[in-house]
Amino acid sequence: MKKFLALLLALLMALSLCACGSSQPAAEEAPAEEPTAEAPAEAPAEDDLVSLAQAEGQLVVYGSCEEEYLAAACAKFEELYGIETQYQRLSTGEVQAKIEEENGNPSADVWFGGTTDPYNVVAAEGLLEPYDAENASHLMGDMYRHPDGCWYGIYKGILGFMVNKDELERMGLEAPQDWEDLLKPEYEGLIWLSNYNTAGTAKLVINTMIQKYGHDEGIQYLVDLDKNIQVYTKSGSGPSKNVGTGECVIGIGFLHDGITQIIDNGYTNIELIIPSSGTSFEIGATAIFKGAAHPNAAKLWIEFALSPDCVNIAKDNGSYQFLVIDNAEQPEQAAEFGLDPENVMDYDFDDATANITTYVEEVMNALGGGDDRFQTE
Repeated sequence: MKKFLALLLALLMALSLCACGSSQPAAEEAPAEEPTAEAPAEAPAEDDLVSLAQAEGQLVVYGSCEEEYLAAACAKFEELYGIETQYQRLSTGEVQAKIEEENGNPSADVWFGGTTDPYNVVAAEGLLEPYDAENASHLMGDMYRHPDGCWYGIYKGILGFMVNKDELERMGLEAPQDWEDLLKPEYEGLIWLSNYNTAGTAKLVINTMIQKYGHDEGIQYLVDLDKNIQVYTKSGSGPSKNVGTGECVIGIGFLHDGITQIIDNGYTNIELIIPSSGTSFEIGATAIFKGAAHPNAAKLWIEFALSPDCVNIAKDNGSYQFLVIDNAEQPEQAAEFGLDPENVMDYDFDDATANITTYVEEVMNALGGGDDRFQTE
């Protein structure tokens, strides 16, 4: 009987092994994955990112928005997270030149504010660090972010004219209503623009004219406009700061800078004009520099910059741009002055990124290399 049971048990075990072996064929070895491009660094959990950033203890910001807002944003970041935050205000052209010279060993961690044309140039050069920001989910559209996460938009500004009504009336002149009007001989020596070499605003003007009129005609327009230019300021906001005093009679720049002069500085003699045939716009951005010394504090800055904590204080600190995250409070002042963030041309960012360095060289060569009207200080 015992031998029978032993034989029966052995038979059952053999059948069991056969059943297991036939259930599924052995999986084939998975092919090796193809190497992929560097993906943006993912955001750590919020608490982890804060603690990692606080352990670094410091953040250095290059800011290309107006200094009042830059200072307020940095102070707010330091207040919220206890991280020592230093900043320096530079035009976008100055930041671009500095970061290109430092070539992956930057003296700052992040860039804050200023139009994205220079951001796109340094991103293409590999000098911005991709980052997959959690708060980017609040952006109002894909146009407000770099496709690889190299920069994120924080505001939108409309390009136009600011004029001193009193001075025009004294001279018996009508205000210009469109780009072509700026070429009229009666405006000789009355117009201020920013320096093509130093200001992102001026680079946007170049791209706008080339996209509006075509390459050769756009450059010729700027050559013709030069005959009426009195000063090319280092910073894009330079013309707006001199319209109210009458030193500049007609300024070309972002209209939110004109609103600042009217509301904050009391220059009610300024009129804002959106060119009748259409205009372009900036996306003001923020980004992490490749090789940043404080990478976690830099990531935390991006999350902060894409939050109401940061953008809602702009209007309380002299900056009235349209905001581009869906949980922000839009500045009522911009709408009150008739600015419409959607009433702009279809701007070709790809062409601007690929060609703006060449375009600046072509314009400056056409102008004979510039003269002492081109300010650098």
